[in-house]
Amino acid sequence: MTQQGIIAIGRMDGSAAVKAEDAFKLIYGEAFAEPPYNETADDVAAAFRRFPVQARNRTFRAVLARTSEGEPIGMAYGYPLGPDTVWWDELTEPVPDDMRREDGHRTFGLMEVAVRGPWRGQGVARRLHKTLLDGIGAERVLLNVHPAGKAASAAYRAWGYRKIGEARPWGGSADLHDVMLLDLRWRQSVNS
Repeated sequence: MTQQGIIAIGRMDGSAAVKAEDAFKLIYGEAFAEPPYNETADDVAAAFRRFPVQARNRTFRAVLARTSEGEPIGMAYGYPLGPDTVWWDELTEPVPDDMRREDGHRTFGLMEVAVRGPWRGQGVARRLHKTLLDGIGAERVLLNVHPAGKAASAAYRAWGYRKIGEARPWGGSADLHDVMLLDLRWRQSVNS
């Protein structure tokens, strides 16, 4: 399947994403069943117990890619981090207070980006990422990536992210992840 088979990468708010939850779950379940994630059906079920709660955030946004036949092939979602976010608390080494300051607008938390196996390596993830972030108005984007996910880490670096630390997300229950930051102010000044 090539990119030409993709009808659209559509952006949606939280309520639309919840209505399309089965598509998000299919993509997530397939993409994260593979190493290094090795997520089980129980892990996917747990992630999608959180999904409607995350989607209720009024600033939540998501994107979904489908083939011309309507088959879901990729997704991404997230929302701006509020002042009470725990993302910075999960780092193994503290960062300066100015870096961790959040106001609900400064930092967009990129929760997930995933593309199903047959459609990888065709620029779908890059298009999802670009569409999701288009017009967000944040200064930066923050994400966690499993360091053994070499393709994902390489893609994020190629898109301008830099590693700023390590964390054990989800209350310390996950493997150690790299925390990466994309400075959108720098990118906006380069593109101006």
